[in-house]
This record gives sequence, structure tokens and C-alpha cells, in this order.
Amino acid sequence: MGYQRGQVAFNWVFIGRRMTRLSHLTSRNFLIALHDLLATTAALFAAFYLRFEGGDDFYARLPLLFQILPYFLAFSVVVFFLCNLTTTKWRFISLPDALNIIRAATVLTVALLVLDYILVAPNVRGAFFLGKVTIVLYWFLEIFFLSALRMAYRYFRYTRVRRHARGGEAAPTLLIGRAADAEVLLRGIESGAIKRIWPIGVLSPSPADRGQLIRNVPVLGGIDDVEDVISDFAKRDKPIARLIMTPSAFEPESHPESILMRARKLGVIVSRMPSLESGDTPRLTAVAVEDLLLRPSEKIDYARLEALIRSKAVIVTGGGGSIGSEICERVVAFGAARLLIVENSEPALYAVTEALAARGATAQIEGRIADIRDRERVMRLMAEFKPDIVFHAAALKHVPILERDWSEGVKTNIFGSINVADAAVAAGAEAMVMISTDKAIEPVSMLGLTKRFAEMYCQALDRDLAAGANGSKPPMRLISVRFGNVLASNGSVVPKFKAQIEAGGPVTVTHPDMVRYFMTIREACDLVITAATHALGTQRPDVSVYVLNMGQPVKIVDLAERMIRLSGLQPGYDIEIVFTGMRPGERLHEILFASEEPTREIGVPGIMAAQPNEPPMQTLRKWNAALEQAIARDDRATIRTILKDAVPEFGSTAA
Repeated sequence: MGYQRGQVAFNWVFIGRRMTRLSHLTSRNFLIALHDLLATTAALFAAFYLRFEGGDDFYARLPLLFQILPYFLAFSVVVFFLCNLTTTKWRFISLPDALNIIRAATVLTVALLVLDYILVAPNVRGAFFLGKVTIVLYWFLEIFFLSALRMAYRYFRYTRVRRHARGGEAAPTLLIGRAADAEVLLRGIESGAIKRIWPIGVLSPSPADRGQLIRNVPVLGGIDDVEDVISDFAKRDKPIARLIMTPSAFEPESHPESILMRARKLGVIVSRMPSLESGDTPRLTAVAVEDLLLRPSEKIDYARLEALIRSKAVIVTGGGGSIGSEICERVVAFGAARLLIVENSEPALYAVTEALAARGATAQIEGRIADIRDRERVMRLMAEFKPDIVFHAAALKHVPILERDWSEGVKTNIFGSINVADAAVAAGAEAMVMISTDKAIEPVSMLGLTKRFAEMYCQALDRDLAAGANGSKPPMRLISVRFGNVLASNGSVVPKFKAQIEAGGPVTVTHPDMVRYFMTIREACDLVITAATHALGTQRPDVSVYVLNMGQPVKIVDLAERMIRLSGLQPGYDIEIVFTGMRPGERLHEILFASEEPTREIGVPGIMAAQPNEPPMQTLRKWNAALEQAIARDDRATIRTILKDAVPEFGSTAA
């Protein structure tokens, strides 16, 4: 019974999609259908003429052929539509479209076979009307007539785009990367998505690519040949103006920093083509230092993220910050119906709402100024908005500042997080995702300590909701996601080093052995949403703390030296590196999991998890009430005592 219901549902979805396609047909689609009908008619008559050589047999069969033709053409219209021939743009015809043409021709050929051997021959003529030779001829001719004009139009557009691309404004360009990546870029140039570029060659790290042609562009050598190739073209008065690095050019074995340094010495502009896995439109961007500092990004299942977010109502607290604004952008990209951005900074709120509006977002986007410390305000906003998912990114997170003004960290990171969690539960949300930090593990700073307390509260609330579930509705999930330093985020070391190098130095590093994990903002935010998809899976997992896989940690002094070299300068000669000493709350090495947190593999690339390990909610509420009273009295000794009781490992690994 369940299978039958599922099959009926599938059929309705299939029919609905076909009806949607029909409703979007344009006059161009009808012209394509007319062309295909004429091509089919021509193929059928040509097959008859060739088979019977225009003699008496040919003319004797014409009356019955004219009787059959209208029904056959009506059937062929349906076949062409189902095989996507009617709705495919000729400008982009490719191998899948050629296969569709073969598929349509085969179906029509089989239809003629059935007509000749079952319907017509025995009942009407007593002999075969078409014959095997005619049917085989028809199959070849049908493919030819359906393909010829399409291919001619495709070639016409291809040559026109290449002619424009080769115009006076087009820069002679060398592509760097493997053949598959270069082919994507060349398609973008041919389609007109990438302009003012004239590709004259490819340098590939793969020996198998060398000496080959990729869409008529030669592979001139390996990546190490960049200087020889550029000088060779310069001698022929065809100077190369640009290099474009594809994603494979940023893999460690391709030595991307070497490419960039050589290009700068040669005075060649360098651009990059971002990965297209997220569905981004092909475009070129400047090469940032961050592109050269990371391990390969994790593969993200974007369909999974879209399934979670599409048509949902989402709240992002701290939506004007570097992490919060990226989450807002990703949520809109994945099809959220409504988005409420909660932000305490008026300029930040204005900036993020304007940026989303400029992208032409279809979601209903609203920005509200609010401080998450204001419990009544947060409760009221969430009750009015009724979110499905809440991403809690609002926090105070600058380590040295919180070491000095740590009571403010308690108010925002602990009290504010509790307000957001309680408001999300009261508003009936499906999930709340708290953005945490790897500094929450065996913390030595007030940032890590306050974030760990907030994690424990969310864990306890998540456990209590699961225990009190009545089965009518899945209980809300409250999860925390930890990760380390985010490149180009507010307060990140990379923008600081950039500014110091541009100012002529020195570059300041706190300690020669300081090590940190790094990841990009986009990757971090996509993995945060991925963690939410796991938490909201059909089988409720027994984990509520997720840790992003940040690869191997990076030594900060090595990072500084590498950035200086990438700027075309020499560390210690052009730019000095000065060690300033560790700041309050810092430690040399970050930790991914606490010793009392058993790790779990969850089968999701890029994410690990920890089993919950938190005190009961009653104890947490008692500590929270005592903290509020101590904060009101500015009783620092009591506050430290309470936090030390809540997180006994605080300070245990201080460097």
C-alpha cells in the first residue's frame, strides 16, 4: 500500500514537472518543433526515395504514406518533447543533446518497425510497406536532418564568439591547470560568460595533457614552463598579458605560490577561476593570498544543503559579522523563503542587507537592530518571525579584549546565547545552530570559557527536549559547531599581515611556535549548514557538538614568511618579522576535542562530532542565576569561582 502511494506521488510529481515545462514554452520552442517536424518529413521521404529509387514503387506507396504521415508526425512531436529536443537551446548543443537526438530517432525508428511489421503489412497490403532497408535508411537520415541545422547554428555562434573574443580588447591569456578545468573555462569563454579573454595555450601539471588540444587550444607544456612560454611569445611579438589559474593550479603539487611569484616578476596579470561545484557562474577574480595558504577544501553536498534550507524561515544573529553575513548569503543562495537578520551594529546591518539586495535575492529579507543580551527583545522578535532554523553567530570573540573586559563576554556569549536558545525553543524552531570555537576545548581564555558554558547549556537543553518528546513532533535540535580561524574574517591574522607588509613592515608574530588552524569563510559556513543537516536527519543522532575538519595546522611564522615572499619580498631582508610575545588568553596549540569528549565519525566529509558531556540543566540554571547576581554586583571573584566550577578544565593547558 505504501509503495502504491509512493508511486502515485511520483507520477504526480513527474506530470507536474512536464506541465511546468509546457507552460514555459515560447515561440522559439514552437519554431524548433516545426523544424524537427520538417526534418522528420524530409528524412521519411528521402528514405523512401533512396530505397525505391524514385520509380513506380515509390509513387505507388505515396498515397498510403500521406495517410500515415499526420499520425506519425503527431507522435514525433511528443517524442521530441520527451527527449528534450524542443526545449534545448541550440547555442549550447553538446554531447548530451546529440544523445537525445539519437534517442528520439531510435524511438521513431522502432515506431516505424512496429507500424510496418504489426499494423500495416498483415492487415492492409499483405506485404511489408516500408521494409528493413527503408527503416535503417530513415534512422540515419533522421539523425542527420535533426542534427545538421543545430550543429551549423552552434558552429556559427562559436565562431562569432571567438571572433569577438579575439577583438582588440581581448587579452592574450595563458591558462594554468589540468585539461578538465581548462575545458570548463574555455566553455565559459565560448558561451560569452567570460569576456575580454583570448586563450592561446594551456600549461597543465598532467604529463598526459601535453601536446594535446583542448577545444582547439594547445597544451604547450607543464607549469614549470611558464617563463619559457611567455618569453617565446614575447619574441614573436605576441606578448601574453594574463595568466588564469584554475582550481587544479592551487593544489599543493602544482606549487601555486611559485606560479604567482614568477608571474609577478614577468609583469603578467594573474586571475583565478573559482571552483564551480557550488553552482557559481563562471567568472574571474583576483588571486588572493588566502588561495595559496590552504589545503584543498572539503567537497560539499550542495543538494543536501538546499534540501535543508529551501522554503524555510531562517534567523541569523550577528548577521552583519564576517561569519554571520556569509551564512546569510548562503541561506539565501540555498532558497530560504524568509530571512531575519538580527544585528547590534547599525552599519553592519545596513551593509549586509544592501549586499543581499544587490544580489537580487528572492527571499523576503528583513534586518532588525537588537542586542541578544535583551531577553525580552529577542523573545519578541523570534515569536513574531516564527523561524524554522536559527543560526546563532552573534558573539564577542577577540581574545585579548575579552581577557580585559571579560564580564562583557559573559553577558554576550553566555547570557545572550541562553536568550537566543530559549527564544528559539519558545518560537517552535526546528533547530538552533550555535557558532562556537575550537578555543572552547579545555579553554585558557575567557572567549573559550564563555563559549564552552554556552555549548553546555545548548547540549543540556537539547537532551531535555529529546527526553520530553511526546512523539507527535520531532524534538527541536540545539547543536554547536566548532572551528578555528577563518581567513579574511574580522580580526584574522591574514589581513593584519597584509596591511603590515604594505606598510613596509615589520610583520608582528606573537611566538615562533604559535600554530593555528585555518579555513575559508565559505567552507566554514557551508560545513556549519551541513552539520545542521546531520543533526536534523531522520534518525536523531546522539551528538550535539560538531567540529569542522580544518586539515593540518599552520605555523604562524611560516604563514608570515610565505605572505612576504608572495608579495615579491624577502623575509628578514625587505620585511622584518618581530616576535612580540604571547597575549593574554592565548596558547600555542589549539585542541580539536577535549579528553572527556569521545569523538564520533558521522559519515559526513569534513565534519567530526563529539558525544555530549555536560552537567544537568538544573545545575546550569543555578550557575547562570548566580552569574547574573555576581555580574550585577561586579563581583569578579565569585564570577571566576562559578565559571571554574562549571568548566573545571579551564586553564589546565595554559601555555
